[in-house]
Amino acid sequence: MQKLISLTCAVLLGAATQPACAQEEAAASEHESHSRATPQSDPSLPAVVIPGSRANDTELRRLSTASKLIYGREELDRNGDSTVGEILKRLPGVTIGGRPGRGGEVRMRGMAGGYTQMLVNGERPPGGFSLDSLSPDQVERIEIIRGTIAENSTRAIAGTINIILREGYLQKDTTLKLTDQIEQGRNRPNLSITHPGRSGALTWLLSGTVSSTDQADASATHNEDVTAAGVVQKDQQLHDSSARKAQNLHLTPRLSYKFENGDTLNFQPFLMSSRSDASNTSLLDQRIGAIAPEYALSQGRSNSSSTFLRGFGNFVHRMAMGSKLDVKFGAGTGHSSSESQRQQYNAAGAPSNQFVDTDATHDRNATLGVKYNTPLGAGHQAATGADAEFGKRDQTRVSLDNGDPQFDESGANLSASTRRFAAYAQDEWDLTPQWAMYLGLRWEGIKTRSATLGKDIANDSSVWSPMMHAVYRIPGKPKDQVRIALTHAYKAPALNDLIAAPTLSRLNSATRPDRNGNPELRPELSHGIDLAYEHYLGRSGILSASGFLRDIKDLIRRETVFKGTRWVSAPANIGHAQTTGIELEAKFQLTELMPDGPNIDFRSNYSHFWSHVDGIPGPNNRLAQQPSQTANVGMDYRFKPLPLTLGASFNWTPAIEIQNSLTEVLGTGIKRQLDVYGLWKFGGRTQLRVAANNLLSGPYFNDRVVTTNGLAQMAETTSRTYTSVSVKLEFKI
Repeated sequence: MQKLISLTCAVLLGAATQPACAQEEAAASEHESHSRATPQSDPSLPAVVIPGSRANDTELRRLSTASKLIYGREELDRNGDSTVGEILKRLPGVTIGGRPGRGGEVRMRGMAGGYTQMLVNGERPPGGFSLDSLSPDQVERIEIIRGTIAENSTRAIAGTINIILREGYLQKDTTLKLTDQIEQGRNRPNLSITHPGRSGALTWLLSGTVSSTDQADASATHNEDVTAAGVVQKDQQLHDSSARKAQNLHLTPRLSYKFENGDTLNFQPFLMSSRSDASNTSLLDQRIGAIAPEYALSQGRSNSSSTFLRGFGNFVHRMAMGSKLDVKFGAGTGHSSSESQRQQYNAAGAPSNQFVDTDATHDRNATLGVKYNTPLGAGHQAATGADAEFGKRDQTRVSLDNGDPQFDESGANLSASTRRFAAYAQDEWDLTPQWAMYLGLRWEGIKTRSATLGKDIANDSSVWSPMMHAVYRIPGKPKDQVRIALTHAYKAPALNDLIAAPTLSRLNSATRPDRNGNPELRPELSHGIDLAYEHYLGRSGILSASGFLRDIKDLIRRETVFKGTRWVSAPANIGHAQTTGIELEAKFQLTELMPDGPNIDFRSNYSHFWSHVDGIPGPNNRLAQQPSQTANVGMDYRFKPLPLTLGASFNWTPAIEIQNSLTEVLGTGIKRQLDVYGLWKFGGRTQLRVAANNLLSGPYFNDRVVTTNGLAQMAETTSRTYTSVSVKLEFKI
């Protein structure tokens, strides 16, 4: 028996990455692809039975030619997480920067600094958007694409994570969820509602979340300067504490209209609004040092607000001979502002310095794309397309020290714009009953312009990205298949790294430098290969082993140097790097292997990464912030006589030490996070979930050492982490 030949990537990936592609179309495409993949002349292939329901996440993963992991509502709801970031940290090859419970940058394969492409409904989110503020109740599924595909941007050296927002046709009932998360006695209430509806050819899903955040943090930093002879020149202890309260509103309605001729029009606006107030206190105790410390006590207050509004949509027109034209469109605007005031006091308690910082940023963006998909024969699909993205940012920053501007650009308007154009072609076909292949080619160009105080900055880049994916179904082993992918990807310089406006450090030192931009940055280019072996178990189980290699040219890294009277960190293209890794995954229901066994769902994954940066001495000359390994393990036990499910998951990332440059070493401590939950179902319409996150709640460490001219300047920070307990009650009305 042979495996079913996979869906064509042009159909499956197109439906998966575009919010407007109705799922009924994807199901129909799956039916056609199954039929093409099962020729009647081959007696070794089993008869294909197409169920009336949508294929589950594991089946969609198996049928895709490109390597793609899919996680739907079952995984999203499993642990009762309050943010999308908490869900992502358990997925294969995904790590989260920062300390447990506070979110951070999402990374695939341990690669930080923008190597992972984050999409929302197949589109890049607006500037300032944070996944930590996105409620899981607004998400339909999460897709992880390990390679590159032509219809998505190839700014994805590590891979792509696509967040698909809730869609209307799957849901029949109005759902209300009431959640309260408690940490250190502080409450974080959350109210979420989804309401579906239909009127003739129009369907909709109204979805919204209102939440409040109340949290406190504390950390201690030890600053020390030591000469090569071991003499301590400076020794400081810095104790920071902060408190923050915020209110958040998310709205993600979705509208879909189906015309009589079969065309569909879909539109999904997305509104995110947040307001916060914070206070902070710093105590600085200098035990050794010839120069008096800048302050003994610092107290400050700040407030911030942000609002992002964006609309996604597309129009799908069906044509003769199975062809299809898909027009995508989107537009958005975002505004964020912040203000902070800080007063410093000397050892005698007298006021010494006062700082005021304000920032107002306005982002606007628009996208337009077209895709033409056509069958070229049995088991053969091709697609061509083009898309464009336009972005504009206006920013005004004011930084005052005792009433005087801290830098030349203080109070000046910074204007920056980006224009991205792309064109692509992709072709997928079933070569034999065992082989399916995908070929793609994409050209993408980005133009960046910025201006402030009469200084104009321009940066242009363009990249050709060929790619190939193939799947081989092993004869005689219908549950086994092998994947291979050859990809070309790139990482464009971040806008903040291009713009030369400075960010000044109040306690300037080698370990707390000012930050500057570099308008001459070039994009990083990467050639890569991915290999994977997959063995499927039952309806939703899988055992897989995969490996990857990425060869990176024009690596961008921040370097810290002493300029005049201050330490400054600025990005630069430093040369060549290479990273490799293996990723193992096991997920299955024990009853599918042992019919009389306990009703346990088991899931685990383990990743090991290696990397090497040329020109920097070892042994830890790795890519920035990349751990050597990471692992997750989790289990769920469903009681047969009771409507009760208990589950737990454990996430582990070891300590990291990185030789960041010839003079700088960065380190972070071990991360261990244990989460548990219990779920009780009251009939089929009400359920109660109780969860505890970060039960181990140990301290989180990071350190930085800069050695120049025989002096080692060290900063070691210890941050507290906390256990939180949440209670979620869900009603179906």
